[in-house]
Amino acid sequence: MKAILPILTSLLLPLIPATAAVKEFWIYKSTNLLVDANVPDVIALLHRGQACGVTHMLLTDSKFSRLADMPERYFKNAATVRDAAKADGIAIVPAVCPIGYSNDLLSTDPNLIEAMPVKDMPLEVKGGSAQLVRGPSLLKGGDMSDLKLWSWKDESIQPQDGAAYVKQPGGKPTRLVQKLTLQPWRQYHISVRVKTRDFAGSPEIKVLTKEGRALNYDFLRVEKTQDWRVHHAIFNSQDAAEASLYLGCWDGTTGELWWDDAALEESAFVNLVRRDGTPLKLRSADGRALEEGKDFEKLADPLMGSTPYNGCYTVWHEPPVLKTKLPDGTRLLADWHHAVTVHDDQAGICPSEPRTAEILRDQVERVNKLWQPAGFMMSHDEIRVWNQCAACRARKLSSGQLLADNVRTCAKFIRTVASGARLYVWSDMFDPNHNAHDNYYLARGDFAGSWEGLDKDITIVPWYFEKRAESLKFFADRGHRQVIAGYYDSEPAAVRDWLKAAEPYAGVEAVMYTTWQNNYRDMEAFFQLAGAVGKK
Repeated sequence: MKAILPILTSLLLPLIPATAAVKEFWIYKSTNLLVDANVPDVIALLHRGQACGVTHMLLTDSKFSRLADMPERYFKNAATVRDAAKADGIAIVPAVCPIGYSNDLLSTDPNLIEAMPVKDMPLEVKGGSAQLVRGPSLLKGGDMSDLKLWSWKDESIQPQDGAAYVKQPGGKPTRLVQKLTLQPWRQYHISVRVKTRDFAGSPEIKVLTKEGRALNYDFLRVEKTQDWRVHHAIFNSQDAAEASLYLGCWDGTTGELWWDDAALEESAFVNLVRRDGTPLKLRSADGRALEEGKDFEKLADPLMGSTPYNGCYTVWHEPPVLKTKLPDGTRLLADWHHAVTVHDDQAGICPSEPRTAEILRDQVERVNKLWQPAGFMMSHDEIRVWNQCAACRARKLSSGQLLADNVRTCAKFIRTVASGARLYVWSDMFDPNHNAHDNYYLARGDFAGSWEGLDKDITIVPWYFEKRAESLKFFADRGHRQVIAGYYDSEPAAVRDWLKAAEPYAGVEAVMYTTWQNNYRDMEAFFQLAGAVGKK
């Protein structure tokens, strides 16, 4: 049956020619070649690709960031894939320099994560440790016994047995909101108990400034049906003295949801980052700087970036204790930095630490030695925490300038070891029609101008379907060649819309079947619509 699927697909599809001719046809594949069973899977995909005209495979593997630690078996598996690709006439383009999704690189040193600053945090010495000075309760009505203590709520939220209850939301937002007074540049911890029964939707904790800027981006991972479970969120107040806390769901349709026992507290040293560019500074009330190892014991968070393995960051865990022999009652102020992740543990690496450049250079050299490719993909993509730590701030660059500098550095590393290789990069962080703008997630400042770091020999891979015409024109006007990243687990026919928009631009030379879900069922249809059949 599998053998005839491509034939059936071909017969059923309307034979409408593509409106823009392209010369190359790519497939995207994410894998782990340390797993032996993945090798025949990749080879089978190469064979399928060869049959429908594929010329390139963009290959991503988390182990590209860990090649120094790989056993001989990994390199044998990679060689098997490399030989199969060569036999099928398909060029492997490995992905390197994961700036944005940097967890794999950070496994080398979790402290290189881009971190948020905490300033002037008050501490008081009690019983041999410096403890956070806590003010009055930051949340009213958190026990849900009186929902009138909250600032406002949607009508769908009702009290039930001492909890806030939602039933059959029907696609409407269900929000319980409280206005907060915050101290700028502090770390805050939110906890809340959640219960669900056959609930279709994604309960969330959101903290929004009065201007509507989000201070956190956490997936709570609430299950469709679960008994009471405590969920956590961490946020940095940044420069905000006021904000609103939302316990809500914006996409709920059916089932039941309960919230209870919500709490908000300032927290100290959770995910404490220690590197030169994130200094820990303690001073006494009279301004005297304290010396680590003398006035207080060395402080580190052993759970930062290490659970379940290096490069993974838990949103919340018990913080380390700052131990000191200073007299009880001594008041201190602390400046420090903490790691921040976005959504499902997405962590970005600091671009300003010298160690980061060393790791990127090492990765490029090892990947080049392994694959000897004709091209490299620079994985600058969705950079959501950026230009925040002291190392970045000291450079006095905008986010766009900082990114432009970084992509130049990565390109230089590649060209040093592979002078004739083609360079490619995802479009979004260099596209003013996409993510290259101000107020992007937790980045500080504007990403405008990031595109100045891209020379004309770097090929752009645009992927924003809704703004395809604007994106294609922007990069074409700058003289870049382009590879359209299409499909994205949607309808294969969308490639025709891409090619129609690309018709005016001679530099659009390829299309790529791009799937985040390892879904290749529409590959033959996609490439037929793109005009690949019979090209090779």
